[in-house]
Amino acid sequence: MALTSAEEMQKHVRAIIKVDPAFKPIIKASPLCTINAKRPSRGHYETLVTSILSQQLAVKAADTIIERVRVLAGGKITPDSIVPLTPQELRTVGVSGAKARAIGELTEATISGALDFKKFSKLSNEEISAELTALWGIGRWTVEMFLMFHLGRLDLWPVGDLAMRRGWEKIHKLNYEIAPKVLDPIGDLFPGRQSVVAWYCWRATEGDSSSW
Repeated sequence: MALTSAEEMQKHVRAIIKVDPAFKPIIKASPLCTINAKRPSRGHYETLVTSILSQQLAVKAADTIIERVRVLAGGKITPDSIVPLTPQELRTVGVSGAKARAIGELTEATISGALDFKKFSKLSNEEISAELTALWGIGRWTVEMFLMFHLGRLDLWPVGDLAMRRGWEKIHKLNYEIAPKVLDPIGDLFPGRQSVVAWYCWRATEGDSSSW
């Protein structure tokens, strides 16, 4: 997939403001959206492992555990370096039993070839989601973050993400909490750039809902 240039992202931003002028202040106050601006520095497998490790943790705590796992694995997080590690060994560095199981299933699927990352560039969001969520411990949120921030897909609308919804509420000065089912169809107003809209919603909360 080709990277999104600054000029292309500017077009997305202008289109968002045209559809929904409420986004103009946060867009003007923020840097340009960085989704798909550069190639990811980590491979698909390592990205998914670090995402699993980051689930339900603050960024600093997640980074600490990820680094401990990296050291335990000999300096690199790869299928070959992770597969010899037992769940008990992972537990010693702060990995929960559930996360150890999820990482184990991901590792096994990768090594066996049941999960073929090489074909991901040719698959739709829905096809990738079906393959990944079939693995224990990988849910919709993890897949959406992977598609957005790792694969650079611009058409994700992660209404299940709490911070994204709080940002939408703040941008639109809502005095109530918007439900995912209410926000979901609104994404159709931004075809091909829903991820960019979500990114500015996160900016509005001045927080990061993940360590991606």
